[in-house]
This record gives sequence, C-alpha cells and structure tokens, in this order.
Amino acid sequence: MRHRRIAGRSIGCALMVAVCGVSSAAGTEIKGAAILDHPCGKVSVKQMGLVHAGKMEEANKLTTKEMQQQWKAMPTSDRVMMTGMMKGMSQTEDQYAADIKSAGVLTVDGQSATLTVKKTTKDKNGSSTSTMTQNFKVDGNQCMIAR
Repeated sequence: MRHRRIAGRSIGCALMVAVCGVSSAAGTEIKGAAILDHPCGKVSVKQMGLVHAGKMEEANKLTTKEMQQQWKAMPTSDRVMMTGMMKGMSQTEDQYAADIKSAGVLTVDGQSATLTVKKTTKDKNGSSTSTMTQNFKVDGNQCMIAR
C-alpha cells in the first residue's frame, strides 16, 4: 500500500513539472489594449505609422541591427519596390492601434516576443480572416523589430 502511495506522489510530481515546464515555455501573454503599454506594442505601432507615411529610413531604425544591415545591402530598386509594397499594406498608427486593442495578442518569452493580430471581417459574401505577425528582440525595457 505504501509503495502505491509513493508511486502516486512521484507521478503527480512528474506531471506537475511537465505542466509547469510547458506553461513557462509558452511565455507571458498580453492581450488587447494592454499591448499598447508594452515597449513592443509601442514600437510596433510607431513603425507601422512610419511605414504608412513612407518614412522607411526612420522605420528601419526601429529594427534590429541585422535587419538594418540587410536593408542597406539590398539594391536600391529592391528597396523602392519593398517600400511601395509595405506602404500599400500598412495602416495609420490609429488604425493599427485599434486593431491591436480588438484582436492583438503579444507573447513575451525571455528575450523574444511575438505580436499577432488576427482580424475577422464579415460581409455579404461571407467572412475572411487576416493575420499579421511581428517578431521582436527584447533587451530590458527596449524592443526592436526582428525577423
């Protein structure tokens, strides 16, 4: 009888460790308006506004050094094409902040974070879903946009 009790406790401890390990691996989730108070939310909204305004040089200053170097290494024609595409797909800061409030989830896990904004729109033809994901490197109280 005593053997079963010890085995049961051992299994219980093992399950607890497994569950705790899974939950800590998932990171911390921040949802909705609270994202806008986090450094990653702030830099994301700022960069979106700069891209929408066509200010790519300023927008790139909010990215990691590696991304800045990759951007500078691109041929000018590619940068012009990418700027046009990104500007066309971007939103104003206010529009993007509203989308984050209503459909954003920021997952912070140590020195990395991911912002996901999943919007569903419905019209007479049905519904569609769009998902935007942005990665960050976290360094203390600073977030830089990453690949």
